[in-house]
Amino acid sequence: MVNPVHLKTLLEVTRLGSFAAAAARLGYTASAVSQQMSTLERETGVVLFQRSAKSVVPTEAAVVMTRHAAKVLTDIEALMAAAAKTHDAASEELRLGIFPSLATYVLPRILRNPAWKDLGIDLRVSVAEPALTIQGLRTGGDLDVALVFQVGQSGLAWPHTINRQWIGDDDFRVVLPAGWGFRSDAKVAADHLSELPWIMHHPGSPDAVVIERLFSSCNLHPRVVARSDDFHASLEMAAAGLGAALVPELALRNRPAGVVVLDVPEIRLARNVFALLINEKKTARVQLFVDLLADTLASSGAGGK
Repeated sequence: MVNPVHLKTLLEVTRLGSFAAAAARLGYTASAVSQQMSTLERETGVVLFQRSAKSVVPTEAAVVMTRHAAKVLTDIEALMAAAAKTHDAASEELRLGIFPSLATYVLPRILRNPAWKDLGIDLRVSVAEPALTIQGLRTGGDLDVALVFQVGQSGLAWPHTINRQWIGDDDFRVVLPAGWGFRSDAKVAADHLSELPWIMHHPGSPDAVVIERLFSSCNLHPRVVARSDDFHASLEMAAAGLGAALVPELALRNRPAGVVVLDVPEIRLARNVFALLINEKKTARVQLFVDLLADTLASSGAGGK
């Protein structure tokens, strides 16, 4: 099925003639708009834009699709309005478990989005780490949907009755104190960081195991000066000059002054973000919420592959 959000983006791109202009109009990043249009091309099997370094030109297929998309979106708006009018008193309760950084940087953007009010969802939120959240999805639990992450193939297990849907990826980045003399976004080999002090996860957690294996494969044996599973604390300690740290993109949305982000080609790692849904709770409204979440995560600068 074609995502209506992508059709709306298509209308703006063809009207404004630019991914960047459409992104500014819709509140996305230009890369998020580009990702949406690439997804729409894959779903429809047609090329929608001729891309060059300086411009995007709609193809004839895009022009035809735009004409139909305008009518489809109008019909969807009419459908939502009619449904809201008929069922004003019948909002659907959604008991949501969500991990802290997604609750901090993505969920508030959804709640401020005008599309959220149209969903008619009465939200109940529990913020916790994935291992605890999954417990709430089990038989007799107190959650309908859990938003969780995995690093590699580690750690998490859930009942076979649960439906899993990929939302996006939250890439890890290497951050260092600005006072160490590295230029932000500089490309640095991992072995150049081996003798530096590092802020690392507490050992034993699934994330820590995956990170330790990755570092070892890069011949990177960090001199650990601190242990922290709180990314905000790690960033503040890095900004104060204590050590380097590995931090996901979502946490970097509130990064303090005094840190630089490096490009270390050997260190490619991401938190894979999933929605876990109880099958009988997977209604049309809940699916629209999950789709809105995926688009908001992508437009936040995380989420793409």
